[in-house]
Amino acid sequence: MTSPRDKVVDATLALAASRDFSEATLSDIAHRAGISLADLRDLFPSKGAIIGGFTRRIDRQVLDALAGVNLTEPARDRLQTVLTKRLEALEPYRDAIASIVTWAKADPLILSALNREIVNSMRYMLEAADMESDGPVGALKLQGLALAWSRVIDAWLAGDHFDGVNAIEKELARGERYVGHAEELERLTRPARDMFTKLIGLAGGERSRHTTSDDDYPHPHA
Repeated sequence: MTSPRDKVVDATLALAASRDFSEATLSDIAHRAGISLADLRDLFPSKGAIIGGFTRRIDRQVLDALAGVNLTEPARDRLQTVLTKRLEALEPYRDAIASIVTWAKADPLILSALNREIVNSMRYMLEAADMESDGPVGALKLQGLALAWSRVIDAWLAGDHFDGVNAIEKELARGERYVGHAEELERLTRPARDMFTKLIGLAGGERSRHTTSDDDYPHPHA
């Protein structure tokens, strides 16, 4: 049985595929999903949130497809496999995604919010490829991969599935060089950062020993 949230996501994608998504209202989405506007409000606060729900649905689909699959290739090849699987999952929604991308690019606030969703999705794509996503270099990987994915989507929409796959290969090759430089920089600067952290900790300890509270002195009316 389709959940109310899935009905809303499906209705939104259908509307986006059939018209300019910027013209689709929340009332239109509620009507298409067969629910009241009040029920839609309980499920999603905005159109962007509905797109976020769709993004997480794709995450789940990719992760389920890769569950139990032992990827033994080098790191870049593993990530290429994961992202290709993601592109395959998006294929049925090409027209809707084209309309949504046009809508998002017209508003920097919407684009920023969707970027956060994609960054979180890329966190799971990296994990699925058994690649590190924590720490300073991990943060760089996530944002860089999110930007690379946006270029992959542009290439895919401008061409076909094979153009998207070729863009994945090209973007990962470029990203691998940047990440390699970042990892080397992180390794070289780690001793200085560790020392700085210790100095900050020592300074904080000194301040706490010299800081007094009101209870250290008699109150004026004691």
